[in-house]
Formats: sequence, C-alpha cells, structure tokens
Amino acid sequence: MPQHRFIVCNYSQSLTIGTVGWQSPSNIALVKYWGKYGEQMPLNPSISFTLKNCHTRTLLNYEKKQTDGFEFEVFLDGNRETSFEPKIQKFFERVVVYLPFLNDFKFKIETTNSFPHSSGIASSASGMSALALCLMDMERQMQPDITASYFNEKASFLARLGSGSACRSVEGPLIVWGEHTEIEGSNNCFGTQYPFEIHQNFSGYQDTILLVDKGEKQVSSTVGHNLMVDHHFAEQRFRQAKENLSKLLPVFTSGDLTEFIKIVEHEALSLHAMMMTSMPYFILMKPNTLEIINCIWKFRKETNSNLCFTLDAGANVHVLYPKVEKDTVLQFIKKELSQYCKNGEFIEDEVGLGAINIQR
Repeated sequence: MPQHRFIVCNYSQSLTIGTVGWQSPSNIALVKYWGKYGEQMPLNPSISFTLKNCHTRTLLNYEKKQTDGFEFEVFLDGNRETSFEPKIQKFFERVVVYLPFLNDFKFKIETTNSFPHSSGIASSASGMSALALCLMDMERQMQPDITASYFNEKASFLARLGSGSACRSVEGPLIVWGEHTEIEGSNNCFGTQYPFEIHQNFSGYQDTILLVDKGEKQVSSTVGHNLMVDHHFAEQRFRQAKENLSKLLPVFTSGDLTEFIKIVEHEALSLHAMMMTSMPYFILMKPNTLEIINCIWKFRKETNSNLCFTLDAGANVHVLYPKVEKDTVLQFIKKELSQYCKNGEFIEDEVGLGAINIQR
C-alpha cells in the first residue's frame, strides 16, 4: 500500500487558533497481532472488536506560533503528565512528513479515559487514535475536500505510527489490520472495516473486562513484539494467525459460536505461549487469570453457555458472550469471577461503532 497518498504538499485554508476533540474507543483483538517490522507494520494480520464504553476523550487546543520545532503539553484528567510527552514527541517525529503543520502550532493535549488509568487496560490504542483523529480534524479544516474514507484511512494510518493496535480504533464494529489474501482491501498500513456479512449473533456482543492486575506490566508490549524477531516459533505463529483469521470468515457469516469460541480462546493462549517461549521468556498471566479461565470452562460445560475468554498482553481477562446471555453471565461474573479481580472490579463493555467527534 503506497504511503505517498497521505503526504500533503499544501493546504487551501489556514488556521490560527482553535480546539478539536474526539472520543476514540479501545478494541480487543480476536486474532492477535504480535510481532512487527519497520515502522509499526504487523508481521501477521489481526481482527478486533471495537469497544464502546472503554474510550479516551481528547481535546486538542492549537495556536499558531512563529518558532521552529514541536511545542506541546499533555494533560491527563486536568493534570500535566510529562511522562507521556516523550511518546508524543516520537509520534510527531514519525508523522510530521504526513502532517507538515505540526511545526506551525503550539498544542495543548487534554485527555481523559473512561476507565481508571491504573486499571491495567491499555490506553495507547484509544489515546493515539483520538489524537490522530484530532490532527486529521485540523487537516480537514485546512483541506475541506478531504473525503470521509480518506479521513478515516489516514487517521488509522497515523494512529498506527503511535501505537500499532490504535489503527483498529477508528471505526467498528469489526476491524481488520494486516494483509490477508481472502479479505479485499486489507493491508499493513491502516485498519479496514470487515467487508463481509456479520451474523446477528454478533450484534451487540458483550465484553466484560475482569481487572485481575492493575499495575504496570513487567514487560512492555514493545519489548514483547521485538522478541518475536528471533523467536523459534515466529513463522509458525504468523501462519497460525492467518489460518485462524481464515477460519473466522465463515463463522462471522454463519454465527457458529462454538467454532468462534475455539478460535478466540486458541488465539489468546497462543499469544501467551509466544511470551513464555521467548528468549528471555516471561509470563504476564497471574494465578487469578488461570482461576478465571478454569471457572469459565467449568461454567460453559455445565450450562452450555456461549461465553468465552480472550487476553491481551497482560493478566486481565476479557469475557466475551452474546447479548442474549447478558443477565446470566453477569450474574455468574458477580457471584463467581469477581472474587479473582483486584478489589472485585470489572468493567462492562460491548461492541461499538468507532470514534465520535466531540467538539462539533
């Protein structure tokens, strides 16, 4: 996918001072992305549910300046957060070739998450997506003939350069990222909406996030991705991810939840197997993660429920289940699974439709 189409030579309109704002959701991968090359390019395709309730709201205040270089401040929940600024600096350095106006403005980035910052839910996907959308909002004001499809594609492209999985947080409900021969339009540069039929069984699909661990991960996702470079099982893993995505295509059409469960849980455990067999090796699951998984398996066997689990690169457990089972599964979570959560905390979420403009 040629990237030069996102390079802008000049703008027809100018800006001096103002504010733009976007609310962008987190997402949960069903087929996992683990391993990258170049500038945040995935070594295997992935597909994710866009979430609805776990989101980041970002206001970007801009003011024209005369000095050279990037100038910005980051605020989280109203407080200056200098620890975030090196990542934003690196992001600006990566994307300035596509957004030349970054050098022309002083920015104040005000961001807040709908979930606790220390909850162990990765906010990089929703945060970088929201920031990318704000910057694209500015570009659209300077170039009003930008189409909606170009806007979303470039926002996803830019978000990827901040955090790989952020490219899957612009639209919804199902987003594909990475080239796959059976999915037309799929590419490594930005996320695309799943183009085929989605069975009613997946409408309003639920994701209850069990907060097992609320601290900083012992190994960052960036380090974990880099360990795939010389991993003995890397090629098998990349092939497995492509095959599992192929298996999901008829599942989304037929609504076969039994097969959906097999593929999704297999993917989650495969992700953590790669971590445990890296060199150096590491384990991000906690004892309570395993307790929850065993309880889910036991409950499913006893009740014929269609709930299942998936995991990100951490200890928290995402419990996925169809909307028709919401009352029953939530009762099970409150009665049985919440005891394994930090302070009994969990977050109720569901599949959403993507980012929302909050300024206009």
